[in-house]
Amino acid sequence: MNATANLPLIDMAGVREGDEAATLRAGEAIRKACSETGFFYIVNHGVTQSVIDTAMAAAKTFFAYPAEVKRQVAVNKRHRGWHSLGGALMYEATKPDFKEFFSMGLELPEEDPCVLAGEALRGPNQWPGFMPELRLALDAYYEQVGLAGADLLKAVAVGLGIEPGFFAPKYGKRLQRTQMVYYPPHPPLAETDQFGVAPHTDYGCITLLYQDNSGGLQVRELASNRWIDAAPIEGSLVVNVGDLLARWSNDRFRSTLHRVINKSGHERYSIATFYDPTYGAVVDPCDLGIDAAASLYPSVAAGDYILKRIDDSMAYRKKAQ
Repeated sequence: MNATANLPLIDMAGVREGDEAATLRAGEAIRKACSETGFFYIVNHGVTQSVIDTAMAAAKTFFAYPAEVKRQVAVNKRHRGWHSLGGALMYEATKPDFKEFFSMGLELPEEDPCVLAGEALRGPNQWPGFMPELRLALDAYYEQVGLAGADLLKAVAVGLGIEPGFFAPKYGKRLQRTQMVYYPPHPPLAETDQFGVAPHTDYGCITLLYQDNSGGLQVRELASNRWIDAAPIEGSLVVNVGDLLARWSNDRFRSTLHRVINKSGHERYSIATFYDPTYGAVVDPCDLGIDAAASLYPSVAAGDYILKRIDDSMAYRKKAQ
């Protein structure tokens, strides 16, 4: 299958360097993609293949450890660490997702003002003592994909008809979360309501995903209401709009249902990054030029919105409540 026939492929070359023509081209392509599907691929994004390969190799090593070993870094109240199989139940899903994942975020010490203030999801990461190389691998990926996210938002802003630098001040202490995800082979006799990840929209602003060559990611096409494959394209990241950006854009940009079914017959690995603003960033359509009378959504703090969505979908947080 020609993957580019299903979803647009957008070249980010020149955006980081401040090339106005390149940013305008990318912004227009993103506007079209986000208005029509909410999903697209990016290339020349700045995340080096060596950093990707090291992070993916680390993911394979980590998930191969027995559960009793990985449990040493079981997910904590900050949403950092290892989430075991069956730990995520998407809204309206009937069965938990058939996946494991390890989540990390912006590394902040306990004495950081945001941590001392009790800001949710903030603090130091949980790094496994049994695998010290994981921190080096994921830190490098986290930083590079964060820069790619910042570039992407410059083009997003242009696509929305606002200044390229609009989003940057909202990301002073970003709520970026990066997850290594492991999907076992899909059970051959699984029921039709069992998914690697059940149909859902993402919670935050934008998601940047690196996927291996297994396939399995599918997107609900808006025009036809059918599921289409977001097949792997070498050197690309898959990008999609989250619900927070859909709100911010007053639904000019679309947050689209997607799912994963790993029918490759072997293990599938991916690294998902949710590139979201600082916790207290105010998300208000009026700030993007929407008249108050035409605004579909009240203003909301980015972190409060994301935290509520995480609380609704993660089993360990429901138990705590």
